[in-house]
Amino acid sequence: MAISDDQKLDYLWKKIAFAATKTDTNANKLAANEAIPSTFLNRGDTLWNQADQIPAARPSTSSGVVTVYSDSTSNTVETTADGTSTQYRTWKTGLTNWIPPEYGASYLVSVYVSGTSDSAPETNGTRLFTTGSGNNDEWFFDYASGVLNFIGDNLPNGINFTNKTIYIKGARYTGTIGVEQLGSLSAVNTLTFSTSGAVIDSAIASNVAIGESTISTWNKDNFNFAKLIVNTEDITYGQYQSSEVLLVHDGVDVKLTEYALIHTSTNPMITFNAHIESDSIVLKANANSANNTIKIVRILN
Repeated sequence: MAISDDQKLDYLWKKIAFAATKTDTNANKLAANEAIPSTFLNRGDTLWNQADQIPAARPSTSSGVVTVYSDSTSNTVETTADGTSTQYRTWKTGLTNWIPPEYGASYLVSVYVSGTSDSAPETNGTRLFTTGSGNNDEWFFDYASGVLNFIGDNLPNGINFTNKTIYIKGARYTGTIGVEQLGSLSAVNTLTFSTSGAVIDSAIASNVAIGESTISTWNKDNFNFAKLIVNTEDITYGQYQSSEVLLVHDGVDVKLTEYALIHTSTNPMITFNAHIESDSIVLKANANSANNTIKIVRILN
């Protein structure tokens, strides 16, 4: 016996509205009384990690992480009929990750029916509205899969689909997808973060030799304060040193102090000083041996 529509609706109500597991009928256990959480899966491998760059209004042409499909960009998407469904009922774009209207009303796709291989379906075809024509002939577009289904009881009123197809005008997210595994971050040499006017970044200075070498610079007009964690490896002698450097300047003078100094060598392997060159603050290292690698994590503010 088929599952009743009431049971299906009870499942959806508990899952969507209460993020709860359905364990009984609504008559025996209301949604508010379901105690086992059941949240939706948020897959890291499909995450739109540049979604913050999607503008509130759909652009007229492809830009950044948004690819636009329309007659004006000569790429309105011609769909293919789904042969596994009732004839003319479902149409596939073959493209995923369409941007839904939750990012802005202008992302609602436009649907046209026109002859096959039409290069201008917006002009030559007939537009079909999502609310239908009043004949229970509405359509629904799945933005994740890029599939359109005439979800009403009837196909679009007055439309003869012979030698015709459905076209989609809209936009897709084409930015970076997925969260990189943390284990892969070990191969990254430079990381940069910014928040509330501050910058946190990292860098590596290689082949730092005897005498003064510039290991870090930044614009003096952007940042007056800096904290740096400096880790040094003496490649020649296999020794290590770590310390923290605090720096402040007023546009004319630079003040620096080093603290939390530890090293495996008998004496410190490297010392630091800083000064202003043109528009930049320049941090320099003075090494005691010919080949050092310096790893720096710095906070600028």
